[in-house]
Amino acid sequence: MARLKDIAEHVGVSISTVSRVIKNDTSRNVHQETRRKIWEAVKELGYVPNENARSLVSNVLSKNSKRTHKVGWVANLKSAEVNPYFSNIYGGVYNALTEAGYTFVNVYKEELQNETTLVKTIHESGIEGLILVEQLDDETLNYITKYVPVVGIDFFYTDKDMSVIDYDRISAVKKAVQYLVAKGHTEIGFIGGGIGENYKDFQAEKRYRGYRYAMEEAGLLINPKWVVNTCWKLDSSYEGMNKIIANGGHTNLPSAMVCASDLLAIAAMRAVVAHKLSVPDDIAFIGIDNIELSKYSNPPLTTIAIPQTELGEMAAKTLIDHIEKRTVIQVKIQLPNQLIIRDSTN
Repeated sequence: MARLKDIAEHVGVSISTVSRVIKNDTSRNVHQETRRKIWEAVKELGYVPNENARSLVSNVLSKNSKRTHKVGWVANLKSAEVNPYFSNIYGGVYNALTEAGYTFVNVYKEELQNETTLVKTIHESGIEGLILVEQLDDETLNYITKYVPVVGIDFFYTDKDMSVIDYDRISAVKKAVQYLVAKGHTEIGFIGGGIGENYKDFQAEKRYRGYRYAMEEAGLLINPKWVVNTCWKLDSSYEGMNKIIANGGHTNLPSAMVCASDLLAIAAMRAVVAHKLSVPDDIAFIGIDNIELSKYSNPPLTTIAIPQTELGEMAAKTLIDHIEKRTVIQVKIQLPNQLIIRDSTN
């Protein structure tokens, strides 16, 4: 395993310079280009900062090594606090880890994207594995997976060589559209959000693709005026539905709307009521998620139930299996979804 001396020789600097950079010692200035080369060497040579961390990396499960039973959760904590979908996943992870005797710590995405804190987090914090909800760049992900097992939740990691727990977004929305078509609806709009930078890439988002595929299979045309990319903002859902109604003049309106989340659906239904129209008589609504609030919206929301708590529990159990070497196979698990019929559809 690489030593400070190896990195120093690789870069062509002194061992003390390498040490200052890795420890983020700012008492003496090191040129930015030199810092970049040192961190590249750290990653390339697989340097681990201290002997305790070296032991953990080389054999975390040997009888002689000290277990920490600590797992990191990499997610947008604001989303977990305000969005029931993510808070339910968080709860599932927490419950499964606690039951198995593991502790649960938050790891911020920014800590993994900074070269200094990345190395410290992976090698000196004592974490034995990571559950990823936030999207990490490939370079960071590749470095992390060299040293600790990871499990991804959600679609960011579907095509990566790692274990992923998710649900089939395309099939979930197709199920929603197919239900509406079976009820006689032919003029169906869609409210959702994109992926990528600022969530603007709408065409590649799987829930929108599910809507598009289902409409094509049913032989129905998509009216672009009834399609709203909210970038996952509730205000944009409300405003987008307002615009659909205003432009339609209460006469040229969709008979139903499929929404990529329950929260977006509830915001859009509020706009319908504000225009003194009726849900579902004028416009029916169906969401995705089945958050607790959907049972208490007015009217109660028809939705596709996603097993959110189970997603978290399965992710935690899969990670523990990797940590404790019960499995070395990277698994891709998609949990099922279910139609829940309530009063927002007719």
